[in-house]
Amino acid sequence: MQTAEQLRFSAVDFLAWEESQTEKHEFVAGEVFAMTAARREQVVVTGNIFAGLKQRLRGTPCRAYIADLKLRVEAADAFFYPDVMVSCYSADNKAEQYLTQPILIVEVLSDSTAAYDRGDKFAYYRRLDSLQEYVIVDIDSRRVECFRRATENEWLLHDYHGEGDCKFNSLSISLPLAEVFEDIDPV
Repeated sequence: MQTAEQLRFSAVDFLAWEESQTEKHEFVAGEVFAMTAARREQVVVTGNIFAGLKQRLRGTPCRAYIADLKLRVEAADAFFYPDVMVSCYSADNKAEQYLTQPILIVEVLSDSTAAYDRGDKFAYYRRLDSLQEYVIVDIDSRRVECFRRATENEWLLHDYHGEGDCKFNSLSISLPLAEVFEDIDPV
């Protein structure tokens, strides 16, 4: 993630400014960061996860959203663009600019964002009371790491790789890893 020309904004000013931008930016405590373009494999895996979640969530109050909708983490004074998120909160499912109460967030790693997605970004996401599962997808190792909230401050890792299913307990659904990595060349 790169700082975008050292711009500093309030959250309200950021939202207004970003509406006129051609590229996406994330916002943390007044600082604006330009987002890098995704590689083909990230787009494919993100689409696979979104499609699998959307299909399995039909008929429920939960909705899956893909990378173009912002997430507001008010406790961190931040806006992010998670690769995939799911909210079951009725106000989120009517929101125009950003969600505030996701139950599940998925980030598909890239070389440039892996450390941030595992570190600071996860720390920001943990400030969301609604969040029950944070999922990191590592395409290169064909691994899905699902961090589940055990208590207010404790998260447990469930590591999925190989031929099995990735379970999303917060939604009572699972996705086969073969579906997550569908159309990705073998390692």
